Amino acid sequence: MDFSQVLADQSDNIIAKWVIAVRQDKQIESADNLSFSAIKNHIPYILKALVTVLSISDSNDFKSIVNASWEHGLIRASQGFNSEEIAREYHQLRVVIYDVIEEDLLQGTSKDIIRAFRLINTVLDEAIAQCFHSYVDERLRELAHLHNTLTLHNRELTRLINANRDNLSLLTHDLKQPLTSIIGYSDLFLRQHRKSDKKETYHNIEHIERVLRNGRQLLRLINDLLEVSRHEAGKIKLELAATDVCEIISNVCEILEPLAAEKELVLVVNCQQEPQKIITDAFQLQQILINIVSNAIRYTESGSIKITCHLLDDQKWEFIVSDTGIGIAPENQKQIFEPYFRCASEKSHLPDSSGLGLTIVSQLVKLLKGEIKLVSQVGVGSTFTVILPSQMEIKES
Repeated sequence: MDFSQVLADQSDNIIAKWVIAVRQDKQIESADNLSFSAIKNHIPYILKALVTVLSISDSNDFKSIVNASWEHGLIRASQGFNSEEIAREYHQLRVVIYDVIEEDLLQGTSKDIIRAFRLINTVLDEAIAQCFHSYVDERLRELAHLHNTLTLHNRELTRLINANRDNLSLLTHDLKQPLTSIIGYSDLFLRQHRKSDKKETYHNIEHIERVLRNGRQLLRLINDLLEVSRHEAGKIKLELAATDVCEIISNVCEILEPLAAEKELVLVVNCQQEPQKIITDAFQLQQILINIVSNAIRYTESGSIKITCHLLDDQKWEFIVSDTGIGIAPENQKQIFEPYFRCASEKSHLPDSSGLGLTIVSQLVKLLKGEIKLVSQVGVGSTFTVILPSQMEIKES
């Protein structure tokens, strides 16, 4: 009995049931916010290759399996899946395939059933192996890129520290923990990688994930530090132009929507009275918005983040970002824009915070000739109001 036609006829049904199974699997959290097509990925090509392998008349098509599984691993790496989630995906695929074709399998002879089981398992095992291979390669490429970027930043950081010793003790404290973790796990991974073969490499994925996570945190901190240092050195040059404020707010919301969705927060935008023909630096304005809104998301566990903007008069306009987060105590509100300031409450400081976000906001607002105001109540939320000139003067060079 040729089961390849059965599998071909049921491919769409298998994919649909598999996507549902992946979404319902509580251990595959990375798929929670993905669309149907994003989850489906290259699985249809793996099924198509499986149909060819099961066919009695056609030759085996392992090249298609390799290619499809390789692409699947690359995409899952870019989507932030971890190795356990990918393994769960293929487990669900195997279960769904056998569940869908079970009735047809039972109609075949014992020889037919054994052949089908053997080929299906062989194809899926090969698919898993290729997927993990490309996944690990992609993680290693990201690790190499991160290493090169951190090296360049380290050179710039060394130059800045030699030029300005202020806040050196605070900087050392903030960099010590993630840097120690990166060095430790990198050393562990490299020593194990030298001793192991390719199969054992997959056991080091968890170490790679930790290195990348701490590396990204360190890179965020260094980027914030460099931004502050550039401002203090007067190296930020404004590029003034007519700016669509509503478009910038939309871009910021699009960038930060995944962070808000992860915490089930609602981003509300009100630009019905948006100012027209604003002359400002669009990039610096976007940086201000990103820092304030991301800060609101970070310190809000439930509720919403609201962004509104409107014209005050012919010379000024304002935008307001309000949240339903933990709030800021009155005694801390005057110091909240100072570099590395930490509120006394443990809940007021998160591990991934650099302590420089609001400092950057304050500096950029001043650079754009504006002012920033804060109204906050502990347990209720915070509201940041930024007032900016409508028409910054464009200096002729």
